[in-house]
Amino acid sequence: MPEPRQPIGVGIVGLSATGGWAAGAHLPALSAVDGIELRALAASSEASAQAAGAAYGVPAYTSVEQLASDENVDLVVVAVKVPQHRELVLPVLKAGVPVLSEWPLAVDLREAEEMARAAGTTRTFVGLQGRSSPTFRWLADLVSEGFVGEVLSATVVASSTEWGTPVSPNMVYTLDRKLGATMLTIAFGHAIDLVSMVVGELQDVVATTATRRRQVPLGRTGQVVPMTAEDQIAISGTVAGGAVLSVHHRGGAASGAGFSLIIDGTEGRLEITAAEFPHIGPVTVCGTRGGGRPTKVTLPSGYDDHPGLAGTVIHTLVHAYAAIRDDLVHRTAIAPDFTHARQAPPTP
Repeated sequence: MPEPRQPIGVGIVGLSATGGWAAGAHLPALSAVDGIELRALAASSEASAQAAGAAYGVPAYTSVEQLASDENVDLVVVAVKVPQHRELVLPVLKAGVPVLSEWPLAVDLREAEEMARAAGTTRTFVGLQGRSSPTFRWLADLVSEGFVGEVLSATVVASSTEWGTPVSPNMVYTLDRKLGATMLTIAFGHAIDLVSMVVGELQDVVATTATRRRQVPLGRTGQVVPMTAEDQIAISGTVAGGAVLSVHHRGGAASGAGFSLIIDGTEGRLEITAAEFPHIGPVTVCGTRGGGRPTKVTLPSGYDDHPGLAGTVIHTLVHAYAAIRDDLVHRTAIAPDFTHARQAPPTP
């Protein structure tokens, strides 16, 4: 196998001249990481490809096959809506080019398994960037090193406004359970992956889900749109080591923190909170050992390679791109891949 070249060339599917997640997050994130750079892009039409190519100064294609065949592209990033992932990822894998797919990987388990099988020996990565979060990597170390002693329980309460408050027209598809981009797969999926990283993988699970809101407002139009996606998710189970994990994830406006994780152990307690999504937003950690009120604990040095970006939406994504770069260059296996996505913690 030839040595990977440096810097690694990236081709992005879904990078638009008019904005969006790829332009607002992926591009600035990879631009902040040494040893990896944008080399090309692909868009859905000739007009959008030309506009994006002119905006970012790189070759622009109208098919993922053309993008994957560009000899300057070492990694293809698929940053479009979930229902399109399979049709875009499979040709890249067929070409033998490493690929990063946004999370959720697929609309359902069947598609995810198909994509994981198709990878073969080609490197794959999935957008669970929370696993690269400096704070959550530190929390995993704190727990494994015995800050709370033996973990007895972990309790999560979370809220996601997107599944209950007024929805914008471009996000209506996330209300459709069949399209795979729901609160269960996005918000809950990211959160439970982080929790499992810290306290251990679920060994068994009992779950209850419900769609309590059948309609939500469409922006400020005065109209409503149907919702079939779950807006109430409650699970409980045991993790490796026997600790009990309980999670309640709710759609609609949060009455407190958007995310709260309490870890109780034989010798201490950790309280982790975030105003919104913990995998991309600022996180506060409080802790105590031997009783007493938890007090704020500060992230030590050695975890955050980009402190100047702390608090921004790209902070964890920057660390994820650094992990992907290192995996490609040094043939390590740090960043989560399609196999991890397929075997993600059980969901209802």
